[in-house]
Amino acid sequence: MKFISKFCWLFVGVLFIFSGLIKINDPVGTAIKLEEYFEVFSTDIAPFFKSFEPYSLFLSIFLSSAEIVLGVALLVRFRLKLVLWLLLIMIVFFTFLTFYSAWFNKVTDCGCFGDAIVLTPWESFTKDVVLLVMILILLFTQRYLPPFMRPASGAVITIITAALSVAVGWYAYEHLPYIDFRAYKEGNNIPALMKPSAPLRYKYIMTKNGEEEEFEEYPTDQTYTFKEMVAVNPEDGPKITDFNVWNDEGDFTQEVLSGQKLLIIVQSVAKAEQKNFESINKLVKAAEAAGITPMVVTSSSAQDFEVFRHEVNLAAPYYFGDGTVLKTIIRSNPGLLLLQDGTVMGKWHHNDTPEIEEVKELLAPEEK
Repeated sequence: MKFISKFCWLFVGVLFIFSGLIKINDPVGTAIKLEEYFEVFSTDIAPFFKSFEPYSLFLSIFLSSAEIVLGVALLVRFRLKLVLWLLLIMIVFFTFLTFYSAWFNKVTDCGCFGDAIVLTPWESFTKDVVLLVMILILLFTQRYLPPFMRPASGAVITIITAALSVAVGWYAYEHLPYIDFRAYKEGNNIPALMKPSAPLRYKYIMTKNGEEEEFEEYPTDQTYTFKEMVAVNPEDGPKITDFNVWNDEGDFTQEVLSGQKLLIIVQSVAKAEQKNFESINKLVKAAEAAGITPMVVTSSSAQDFEVFRHEVNLAAPYYFGDGTVLKTIIRSNPGLLLLQDGTVMGKWHHNDTPEIEEVKELLAPEEK
């Protein structure tokens, strides 16, 4: 039992730290996932969940930091009993979320490990059940985990961990994630990721006499009833399926993915920061002079954007894109994306708007 206790102690501590670090790397993405839960709960359970949406970013950084702090406190065995009870409360909460997602198929990706490791709802729920069991084991086997440092030392480590976690999360919010796990990261070619890496293969799920059977080819026996068709190699499918840019004149997706383009992404004018548009406008003019085409992409209506663009003096043609896709592309509103024939050459938060020299340096030598 002593071995089991120590294994659970190490496994739970490391996993909570890992999970928290992945989330704190992208606090905006975690906040978006929380907003999804609040939206679902406000509809299915009680309307008051909608009131939590404005605090999603705060909750994102707080919960992510709490995972890291509790994981570290567990490993250094600081206030072990209290830490285990707090871990239990947290994992019960997470288990409820993942069960609800799996059972009702509401939020298909819990965001447990951000965009780094995407789990299905049932995989997420299974993971949380395993952690719940391990934490319960730890609660009943604390005697095998005696303190190995002074309480004051444990307190100092825990406080420093908390301060660093919050600082790391806030910096990622004010700039961009330290590590980009999404399909639109620098170096990726968007057109290539819009195509499957290999032909998709399917299996057919059929029923007969109340029993299910699987077939690689559609059966000729008409006594079978078709239930569903499932891809057997979904990992070979397109990584990007919903990238589109348009305006009233038609589809401009291929135009965006050709040549040198500087995209100014304004996800929503209602939430867009205006403080750095002086730098953005300066870059837009310099890009035009350098032969780089600036294009604004927004999910707001034309009427709302017309008002906004005059407020910030943004002189560039604008197009429309899906709001969820724009949030996936860049965790900044507004944000900047440099493309060369569809390859992402650079990404910037509006707080880090570059000079034209930096933009030119990122383009291929033969295109300078």
